Amino acid sequence: MRGDGRIYLRGSVYWISYPHRGQNIREAGGRTDQEARRKLKRRLAEIQGENFVGPRAERVTVNELLDDLLTHLRTSGAKCVQPRGSGTAAPILSHLRPIREYFGTERAINVSSQLVERYQSERLSLGKSRSTVNREVAALRQAFNLGKKRDQVMRVPYFPMLKEPAARQGFFEREEFESVVSQLDPPFADAARFSYLTGWRKAEVFDLHWDQIDRSAREARLATSKNGLGRVVPLEGSLWEIVERRWHGREYLMVGGVSGLSELVFHRSGQPLGEGRKAWKNACKSAGYPGKLFHDLRRTAVRNMVRAGVPQAVAMSISGHRTTSMFQRYNITSEADKRSALLRTQQYLSDLPTSPTWRPFPRTGTKEGQTGEIEDGRFG
Repeated sequence: MRGDGRIYLRGSVYWISYPHRGQNIREAGGRTDQEARRKLKRRLAEIQGENFVGPRAERVTVNELLDDLLTHLRTSGAKCVQPRGSGTAAPILSHLRPIREYFGTERAINVSSQLVERYQSERLSLGKSRSTVNREVAALRQAFNLGKKRDQVMRVPYFPMLKEPAARQGFFEREEFESVVSQLDPPFADAARFSYLTGWRKAEVFDLHWDQIDRSAREARLATSKNGLGRVVPLEGSLWEIVERRWHGREYLMVGGVSGLSELVFHRSGQPLGEGRKAWKNACKSAGYPGKLFHDLRRTAVRNMVRAGVPQAVAMSISGHRTTSMFQRYNITSEADKRSALLRTQQYLSDLPTSPTWRPFPRTGTKEGQTGEIEDGRFG
């Protein structure tokens, strides 16, 4: 049976050996020669039917795939494995926690589309949003895709995704922003103003360090960001005033009355601002605008730059948008924008003539079969 595999005895266990894609695979066949022959026959049939998985892939669990994914992401320096703030878990860890609880000890070969759908249904029944569940399933899919590339799994099942609601369209008008920011403490208020002007992400603003600020050149520099690209933003006007205000607020008192200098631009007594969700929520509520998000400042900054006539490429280099499609999604119009556009259109139409006018041709000529001068655009 060497051409199609063979059976041999090692100790008290019969082993089988068979070729697959140029490799010779060996695995335990059973306690008897008959068991080994049945298993070898099944393996050869799987190879012939192109649904072969193999002994190694059969043993891989979902937890193993997830562990390998995290190692890969950390090695490659992915942003999703880095904590978002003080005491806050990295985004990918939050997404994988429920995945581990549900799938962790399950063998990867047993994960199917039906099992994923049952997971989605259970998560939705717990009140989780569709976007949250999709991020979790996407992380699981990413682990399987990596495992497929590394030959840990032979196939990647279909991962159904839930339909999500349309992207949030929230933004701030000037008076709304000023009302909310007036309810925040100075460090948080300045962080909000910085995001309102630049469109930087919350994590980028809150984690801004003084070694990223060049005061002599009046520039803020990010070596990298969520999209993997760094950027430099000039500090002019109000932005410079914010940075100078924070520069003079670097000093804080430590335990024992000793002074310290914060490494963070925006801080409270040398400590990070954290997520600041409660403070932000209370400020919006006190200002009369409950439900506003800090991320609305990013959308607002993009819209304001477009309104001000800033070229799209320049605006994207400031806000850190990598793709035009994402930038355009944030370029939100308000009812006032639409009303102004309609009024301008109506003014244009009202300036157009309401009756046709003849324009004389300033030349003479003849038309075949006719003579005379061209007057008022007609032959006489």
